[in-house]
Amino acid sequence: MELAELIAYAKEKYGLEEQHKWADFPGFSVLSHPDTGKWVALLMRQWDSDTGVEIERCDIKYGSEVLRRLQKPYLSPAIRMHGNQWVNVAFGGQTESDIVFQLLDQAIAAGKPKGFPIVLGSKPADTDGAYQETPLPFAGSSYRAEKEKLPERLRQMRRLYEYGSESAAARARNFYRQAMFMADYEDDAPWTDDFVCYFPTYHDLSVPQLRGYFSWRTRLRRGDVQPISASAAYLYVYELINGVGADSPEDSLQKLRDFARDFVDSGIGDRRMKPNLRRWMLDYAVLNGVDPSLARACADASMLAQDEALSVLKTPEAHTDGEVFAALCLLGGKAPEASPVVTENPERGKALFTQCWREASAYTWQDKNLFTLCFGEKVTRRWYPPTNAVYYRKEIPKNTVYALSGCRTYRCKAGLWTVESYEKAAFDKKRLQGFLHEADAKLRRYLKTGRYLRENPADAWASPYIDAVIAADREASRPRLRIDLSGLERIRRDAAETCESLLTEEETKEREETPALAPAESDLPLDAVQLAILRALLEGADAAPILRAQHRMPSIEADAINEAVFDEIGDSVLLCEGDALILVEDYIEDLRELLGGTHGRT
Repeated sequence: MELAELIAYAKEKYGLEEQHKWADFPGFSVLSHPDTGKWVALLMRQWDSDTGVEIERCDIKYGSEVLRRLQKPYLSPAIRMHGNQWVNVAFGGQTESDIVFQLLDQAIAAGKPKGFPIVLGSKPADTDGAYQETPLPFAGSSYRAEKEKLPERLRQMRRLYEYGSESAAARARNFYRQAMFMADYEDDAPWTDDFVCYFPTYHDLSVPQLRGYFSWRTRLRRGDVQPISASAAYLYVYELINGVGADSPEDSLQKLRDFARDFVDSGIGDRRMKPNLRRWMLDYAVLNGVDPSLARACADASMLAQDEALSVLKTPEAHTDGEVFAALCLLGGKAPEASPVVTENPERGKALFTQCWREASAYTWQDKNLFTLCFGEKVTRRWYPPTNAVYYRKEIPKNTVYALSGCRTYRCKAGLWTVESYEKAAFDKKRLQGFLHEADAKLRRYLKTGRYLRENPADAWASPYIDAVIAADREASRPRLRIDLSGLERIRRDAAETCESLLTEEETKEREETPALAPAESDLPLDAVQLAILRALLEGADAAPILRAQHRMPSIEADAINEAVFDEIGDSVLLCEGDALILVEDYIEDLRELLGGTHGRT
């Protein structure tokens, strides 16, 4: 760091000019306090004839205790100024600019005049006179601090700043006092700077920056939205969340929403401001008791959607199938939406998924229902609004309860705020996704959609509830799906007659040479052809040759076989995909038992 950086910093932040007081000693100069004119820094430049290098040093009125606290190699006791109020800085490659700047800030803060009132609208008396705490080894002269050239309103605003503490609370209190004083101030000066500062206040801006900011705010309030650095733009946001520049809390919220739209969303400003704006608007609405509907319009949409989905799944019986299904997809992933159970019949598919959740939600495991197992209990934690903002709490809030939604409630008691909500970190997403996967796998088989899923043994806990839904749906659907056997027999006869009439002489001869199937040997109402089909499939063989030889239609035989074994198994055992017959894997062992354990063809 070089001495010139400290001089530039003092000018930009405090409007201080380097004062060369001694014509015979041009390497020596001073920086004086902006209010008292007393020296806060003695600047020294000395030429080292031995090395041919200019040595830069500075005595700052900070206090020698800093030497014990920081122990930096470039800090030492004062060289020219006497007393324990001063410390010397040697400038060079190891000198840290942020440390030196803090030393100057503290010197300015400590030198703030005390013991006299400041009356707004009146001009304090000037403080004149030279200040020397110890004689220098050269002649001195009197010095009168040069006044900053800035509007009187800004001068008065800066005098409102109370030095002595740089805590977050003190900075917020100073900002609020100054912001209220400048609430209706207007200016007309350009903003041409690049200002970067965390948690900025007016005190962090130089004189040109202050004028540029208030000029930008003047145009913004008139609808002329212009670019400005994000740090400066945050000053406007801080004003609004402190109630400055608005007629009511509702007016503040509306101005914040307008700013988010016109400055951030439009691309004029930094889009990274948006999450902070959303959070602070909600915080401000809660703190000021604004109608929850207005608060929800300002809050983060993803947080609100999550809360709404949780409310739906907690009381699924009070919501429609579409609402419950949408909540399952939001919290459990989009997999159910892409399932053929839903894509092939959206209304029925959504209803079945929803009914599975309702059925399982009616049971408990160790005093916990499915909702609690998946999403945990509500958690109460301390709430510090507005987080990471310059906000001054003017009074202790009254005891209050603010319900933003059924799943998020804010409470204030004895001035302390808490928020009660479901924490995402406690969600058991694996359990919810396992439940949805098990439901999807079983419903695909039940509806014969194809593209079957392999069931996961770890999710078997969900099977009884899904099976109950399937059984109820099958019972309700059975009258519409029952096959008329008399009609089936007539279709078979008609098909046989048609086939006979279409056979060529060679095909007729081939048919006569095909050996007849053995009589059926089963208690099931199946003929020899149907038994042969089942046994071929149990062996892993293709049933197509049997169907062709006997001139049977695959779909008709599948329906007949399913009807014949339904009373024993309670479900369809054969699927017909095109002209191919496929055994449902879940019922293979049951079929083997029904057919006497034999696997061979007749």
